[in-house]
Amino acid sequence: MTIVPKILPNIQQDLLILETNLKQMINPKNPILYAAAEHLFHAGGKRIRPTIILLIALSTSKEIRLLPEHKRLAEITEIIHTASLVHDDVIDECETRRGVDTVHSAFSTKIAVLAGDFLFAQSSWYLANLNNLEVVKIISKVITDFAEGEVRQGLTCFDETISMDNYIEKSFYKTASLIASSCKAAAILSGTNSMIQQHFYIYGKHLGLAFQIVDDILDIIGSEVTLGKPAGSDLKNGNLTAPLIFTLQENLSLHQLIKREFQQKNDISQAIKIIKNNTGIQKSYDLAQEHIQASIQALSKIDNQLAKNNLFHINNYIISRLY
Repeated sequence: MTIVPKILPNIQQDLLILETNLKQMINPKNPILYAAAEHLFHAGGKRIRPTIILLIALSTSKEIRLLPEHKRLAEITEIIHTASLVHDDVIDECETRRGVDTVHSAFSTKIAVLAGDFLFAQSSWYLANLNNLEVVKIISKVITDFAEGEVRQGLTCFDETISMDNYIEKSFYKTASLIASSCKAAAILSGTNSMIQQHFYIYGKHLGLAFQIVDDILDIIGSEVTLGKPAGSDLKNGNLTAPLIFTLQENLSLHQLIKREFQQKNDISQAIKIIKNNTGIQKSYDLAQEHIQASIQALSKIDNQLAKNNLFHINNYIISRLY
């Protein structure tokens, strides 16, 4: 499900075309690999990354229209994001994603890893064919950032000493890097100057961090129906996020649950209850708002009212997911 009807009807048709193109772009000769990739895209998603790219493209293009390169960049970005989800699900042993079985649950871990690798390879192929070396460099760096984020997350698994700075840094690598780099790449394809490109990068960076923090709040307060996966999945996998880190500073009882890695029957539900009964959720929300304001500040430095109007709706959407 896309968020476009609530934001800008001008790109709704382009996002519908994107859905079709995503499935056409994953047409390997191996039917199992194709089935795995198709299963993944069939589950849909918010498509927020392509939406942001198309909005920036529409706002900055000299002809005030979407170039073929912009549309392809939106598709490439979504493929990269989806590939990262496949690998995330394998590492975290998630059984469901977006309300359907994950690839490794529906097929096998081996097929899931191969499907993720294939999607990364496909994105690299289409990226190279944009024939823009600067964009290739920027987006290629994102793939290494994903790996860096996974390593950092693995090293801090069930680590109750994790700092907020470490959490933000990991969140940048795993989420904000792709959004920031894609925003900048869209501006590059529009032929904007380097200063504007950098402002869009900063906008995307802070928007991405806010998006991840909101996701982490939802993991605590959401339901399996709204999340598409069980609530508390991050806790179960030892991924300690903002709500828990803030709560650790004011409630010592969480330490014991983390030390035993939430292994007892009611540990996850007890941890969620503790977090809800303290100020961790509110502090996380405030942190997300700080990054939303930082993204708005970056936008304010760009002399483009159309971009400001279009992207302001995205900022509102990020926070409104909590309500």
